[in-house]
Amino acid sequence: MNLKKGLLLGVISGLVASGVSILYNQVYSDAFYIDFHTVLNASGMIISCMIGCILMALGYVIAARLKRPVLIPIINVLYCILSFASIIGVLSFKLPLDVEFPEMFPGLAIPMHFFPALSFFALVPFFWKYESRN
Repeated sequence: MNLKKGLLLGVISGLVASGVSILYNQVYSDAFYIDFHTVLNASGMIISCMIGCILMALGYVIAARLKRPVLIPIINVLYCILSFASIIGVLSFKLPLDVEFPEMFPGLAIPMHFFPALSFFALVPFFWKYESRN
């Protein structure tokens, strides 16, 4: 995978993850009649999804440049571990005192931490040609 193709993968998967995050935020807010817009806004979701997906794509580009397809499963496990580790930030986040129903915040924010990895892994087959190990 060359750099151009990798960046395109990162941007497209970042846009997909951003769209899903914004949609999930809207559905969750409407379903439970809550609003966390002061803490979790659309621009923050878009920026974090884009950065995360572009960094994941750069990992694939580096593995391709090294001509080491055996690194891809290791990189995938690393991305999954980092997605789970990012949940710690949500659980330790201190909400402002004026926010209603603070116990609902983890239910909104935790699933969003998996959207970049899910969109990236869903779109990789369209951009990456896997070499046979035989």
